[in-house]
Amino acid sequence: MNKTRKIRVLVVDDSLVSREFIARGINADPDLEVVAKAGDPFEARDKIIEFNPDVMTCDIQMPKMDGIEFIRRLLPQYPLPVVVVSSVSNAVFDALNAGAVEFVAKPENNESIDIFISKLVKKIKIASKAKLSNNKVFSEKKLTASSVKSKIHKIDMIAMGASTGGTEALYYVIKSLPIDIPGIVVVQHIPPLFSKMFADRLNAQTGFQVKEAQNGDFIENGCVYIAPGQQNIKVKKLGGKYTITYYSGPSKSRHVPSVDVLFESVAQAAGNKAIGVILTGMGSDGSRGLLMMKSKGSKTIGQDEESSVVYGMPKVAYEIGAVEKRTSLQNIPNTILKMLG
Repeated sequence: MNKTRKIRVLVVDDSLVSREFIARGINADPDLEVVAKAGDPFEARDKIIEFNPDVMTCDIQMPKMDGIEFIRRLLPQYPLPVVVVSSVSNAVFDALNAGAVEFVAKPENNESIDIFISKLVKKIKIASKAKLSNNKVFSEKKLTASSVKSKIHKIDMIAMGASTGGTEALYYVIKSLPIDIPGIVVVQHIPPLFSKMFADRLNAQTGFQVKEAQNGDFIENGCVYIAPGQQNIKVKKLGGKYTITYYSGPSKSRHVPSVDVLFESVAQAAGNKAIGVILTGMGSDGSRGLLMMKSKGSKTIGQDEESSVVYGMPKVAYEIGAVEKRTSLQNIPNTILKMLG
């Protein structure tokens, strides 16, 4: 019987200690194999040519050339899924924008090496399935809501969910939309601390007021609310308005924050006055919640396979009948506007 081929990994880090403990951790998984290690981008380039790895892990702070510039220059010549391994920093989002697929924060003082390695192994396996040609930001074209302003009251809110590839997909969709639309509530699978950085980044780079969602926030037009890392959020109706609440109860999804938890709450609170959007990501989180939204009369959108970095979450949602409109990432902003009107 033929054994399943292992995922071949190149580890790039300027620290010898980091390279060795990362490599040992990866090699401990039966599905992975470190085929080479490199201490800087130039050595890494030679290792890529020699060993042809399936996935590369890459530090950001390195001599001769930082990891972000390396990724930006590398991918057009040698398409390769990259998992960024970095300390907690906004630079992670620059790396994702440059073309990296996933990221893992280096262990802090209170985090065990075992937890870090477990996260890294999971991200490597996800990255090995990514479609690199789709991990990019398309040229943004700002849309106008002038044609739907008079009817915008028909929709009270927009809920979005994403995972792998989602930070760039969300950036594209949100930046492309006009700000005079209903409030947007977002669950992106993302670690703590990074969710606040992601919200601040969107706030600086789009016309919307973007913030990390807080318990008790009211959902306002022209605002975007990002679920905090390791915190589920729900939407509840309070009088004539909608509010965000933290949720610590049981969840069918292993993810925290969970797209399903958000979508199911929106279905109950807003019914046919909501739009649900499920974007690129591994797994099935959000599919059941989107189906519930659709059953309550919400409009629903799913990203198509061709434009998804990982066609997992939107695929499952489509297969169970939760997606009313399946379309490309480029067309999602326009589809949202049509549904508003």
